[in-house]
Amino acid sequence: MASHRRALVRLARPVYFELLSGVAAGIINTVWVARLGGAAVAAVALATNVENLLLGVVLMAGSGTTVLVARARGADDPAGLRAAARGGAALCALLAPPVALGGHLLREPLAALLLGGPDHPAHAPAAAYFAISLPGTAVLFATNVLDGVLKGTGDTRTPMRLAFLANGLVLVLDPLLIHAYGVPGAALATVIGRSTALVVGLLVLRREPLLRAARTVRPALPLPAALRRTAATGLPMSADFTIRMAGALALVSVVARLGVTETAAYGIATKAMYVATMSFYAVRQAAAIHSAHLLGTGRDERRAVGRQALLLGGALGAVAAGAFLLAAGPVVRLFGAGPGVAEAGALFLRCLGPYLVLLGGYIALAGIFEGTSASPYLARITAAGVLVQLPLAYALSGAGPAGICLAMALATGVQCAALGLLHRRTATASAAGASSLSGPSPTRPPRSPGGRSGRGRSRW
Repeated sequence: MASHRRALVRLARPVYFELLSGVAAGIINTVWVARLGGAAVAAVALATNVENLLLGVVLMAGSGTTVLVARARGADDPAGLRAAARGGAALCALLAPPVALGGHLLREPLAALLLGGPDHPAHAPAAAYFAISLPGTAVLFATNVLDGVLKGTGDTRTPMRLAFLANGLVLVLDPLLIHAYGVPGAALATVIGRSTALVVGLLVLRREPLLRAARTVRPALPLPAALRRTAATGLPMSADFTIRMAGALALVSVVARLGVTETAAYGIATKAMYVATMSFYAVRQAAAIHSAHLLGTGRDERRAVGRQALLLGGALGAVAAGAFLLAAGPVVRLFGAGPGVAEAGALFLRCLGPYLVLLGGYIALAGIFEGTSASPYLARITAAGVLVQLPLAYALSGAGPAGICLAMALATGVQCAALGLLHRRTATASAAGASSLSGPSPTRPPRSPGGRSGRGRSRW
């Protein structure tokens, strides 16, 4: 339906620019780091994949908070909204310290494990980057939950503005700190930018109208129960994303066998590819928010919303594939890489077309499962794809970048087929009234004849 498509585009556009600003900052970061040599680029590429893996951990809190806040908003339930926000914050506070501290203490063994040993040229700069970036994950975690609360209320513009602030500071600080400290300076610039945006975001959060109204009522659940509910809601999506990022990280190890040039080229190609894949994730977040809000109102329209999300994701993937096919060389040269790295990076991008089309549809459609709490099978599908991808990549790595990209496309094709079957089954069962995978928030209170929640007055 056109109304669903418009809602998805309206929600996804700010999310895309939010994510794109991070990609732009990462690209500029890589351009400055490239001046330090191929080993430095490989180190930052490795660190980026580790951060993406850790982001999957906090998605348990961020994604769960977004879905539960969106449902409470749809159900006109300020008590449920407050419980969802408190549960997300508590879960973040539980997850962040061990990840940040443990990652910092294990930075050198981690770099050695992922690079195949401490003798790899990128080992020392990677460990130095981890020394700052891994403790900084605490800020990343808190920002993710803050964004989740705002997006659940239907506000995707404020997170976009906060991302502009954070990444704008990174762009200013990168040349200064990289010149002064080398590779660790890039990590320091990122942590400073994110910390500044987090402080501003917390101030903005206090003035958000729906949250101010929710603070006047008693939470629908005690804090431990709210924490558990957030974890249960977000865990499937966290597992899905973590497995996907773990597969990407393992793939770096396969690429590293080809040499420093190919590893650096893969890192650059991945940065460029993020321009496209962030649009897929923007549609996914929009689909999750929209379907969760509809479910809160008592309307389960996953079939219609899923169709629009799939079309948008596939179309965005096709556009990206065509753009990289035509302009791979100039895109890679923007990173300031040397001739060998630039040639290998361009080859990576030209071979990614089929993978991008399939990935766009898969990620966008997965948002429906996130928003309707029908996602337990997603992690299994993703795990199956990773188990197909890694042996294929190892077997086809003799063909260079083309073989790696072919393995990625074949594995994603397996995932798409499985997800399509799952979506058809769940959507058909829901349409027949037989699905019990999701429903209105159990904390939804009875409404008075005036439509207000029985738990308190609010301007909803």
